[in-house]
Amino acid sequence: MATKVDCLIIGGGPAGYTAAIYAARANMAPILFEGIQPGGQLTTTTEIENFPGFPQGIDGNQLMASMREQAVRLGAEVKTGSVTAADLSGRPFRITIDGTEEYLANTLIIATGASAKYLGLPSEDKYRGAGVSACATCDGFFYRKKTVAVVGGGDTACEEATYLAGLCSKVYMIVRRDVLRASEAMQKRVLGTPNIEVLWNSTTDEILGDGFGVTGVRLKRKDGSMSELPLDGVFLAIGHHPNSEIFSPWVKVDAQGYIITEGKSSRTNVEGVFAAGDVQDPVYRQAVNAAASGCRAALDAEKFLKSL
Repeated sequence: MATKVDCLIIGGGPAGYTAAIYAARANMAPILFEGIQPGGQLTTTTEIENFPGFPQGIDGNQLMASMREQAVRLGAEVKTGSVTAADLSGRPFRITIDGTEEYLANTLIIATGASAKYLGLPSEDKYRGAGVSACATCDGFFYRKKTVAVVGGGDTACEEATYLAGLCSKVYMIVRRDVLRASEAMQKRVLGTPNIEVLWNSTTDEILGDGFGVTGVRLKRKDGSMSELPLDGVFLAIGHHPNSEIFSPWVKVDAQGYIITEGKSSRTNVEGVFAAGDVQDPVYRQAVNAAASGCRAALDAEKFLKSL
């Protein structure tokens, strides 16, 4: 028998937890499913320096655990489980969790986030959070006056490299082609920054480490030659993939799969369905921004329920 709920939240990152906090305070009795990565991308980082209210920084796992605890204390029901099927063709929306449990939701908040694209190297997983990062804004501070590499040649990679150049003594860009895919303005900025060096026609064959952290990378050139480059950190900037596929038959998404919301609201094209966090944000992808959008989603959902 399906469980009926006024507000169902999918995703356990800063957007989802914040939505649950606001929905619980509005007496919407929200149920939140955390998915396969409770806490979201922040659980893959170590100390977070740029979340307001923590002058000494805070561990990513601790921050997410605190958000979760706050949501539960205020009355949200937080569960472990992933959406395996969804039917948004009519309200209440029918959501299946782990292939067995069914929920009928009067409002749905999608906060499933976006996953950073990785190279698929075993060493990448081994040193994730110990020298391998997909967010320069999140982790760049820890590499002040050190040598790092950015993998990628698009606008995101150029932005990451430029940001890191203001912190690090040396930034290499590992680019698999002989040109950058970034906009002309970003290319000029990168090529005009003295401590950024572009390694053309190169791919990352392996990330090297000492068992505790990254020590360098092994590069493969277009001509087949190999070389090793000593480094303190590797930043991957080959894109993000929004986790929207299961909902995209109903909600509008852009060419990259990010859910499209109306204006400054969290409303999707489906009445009663709202989106928050990185699943609808291809630009900022910051925890504080995700949390703010979670707040908007809960307030929008509350207003919608009151209009029924």
